[in-house]
Amino acid sequence: MIGRKLSPILEGIEATLWEFEIERGLLPEFTESGFRSATKIFMTTLMEKMWELQCLEHIAMPERAAMAQKAGEDLRKLVKTYTNIDTFDFYK
Repeated sequence: MIGRKLSPILEGIEATLWEFEIERGLLPEFTESGFRSATKIFMTTLMEKMWELQCLEHIAMPERAAMAQKAGEDLRKLVKTYTNIDTFDFYK
């Protein structure tokens, strides 16, 4: 599956960021599209892990949908609060 294919790439990005932060301690200077991409990756991985938890806990589909919506709303609020970027504007 795509997650198994992308995981080593994401792990490489993570290691590169750690190295950069340790050696330079500077801001990496992500672009707006880089931030959008990182947010999409996080949201996709969050939703997958949430789905796994919902399966383990035998949560009914209406509750699953409500949890997914709430997670999306919470992420939007988090991003807006700390960056003043509205995720609804990512793909305009």
